[in-house]
Amino acid sequence: SNPFTDLQSDAYYYDAVLWAVEQGITKGTSAATFAPDAIVTRAHTVTFLYRAVGAPDFSGGSFGDVAADAYYTDAVAWAMAKGITNGMGENVFGPDANCTRGQIVTFLYRNAQ
Repeated sequence: SNPFTDLQSDAYYYDAVLWAVEQGITKGTSAATFAPDAIVTRAHTVTFLYRAVGAPDFSGGSFGDVAADAYYTDAVAWAMAKGITNGMGENVFGPDANCTRGQIVTFLYRNAQ
């Protein structure tokens, strides 16, 4: 069933959103909203990828701008260790920066390698 008030059944992404929720890839932006038109951040992108591969147990370093208790900490550390991201330079990941289409396809490509 659709838990999101902002997800309409005639939207092209309707089935994809419900699948991603069912797979544990996303929880939405709240219990009642998905925010389908929101911009995706770099933290969101690596978290989606990390959860899509089963959120493997991982420990390791991260970037200076990734708080130890952030929801995306393990995802960023995993993505860094797997070579999916090198950050934005100078020990910066940029978790709140918008993720460009180029960055997203690069993350996907590197994850597939």
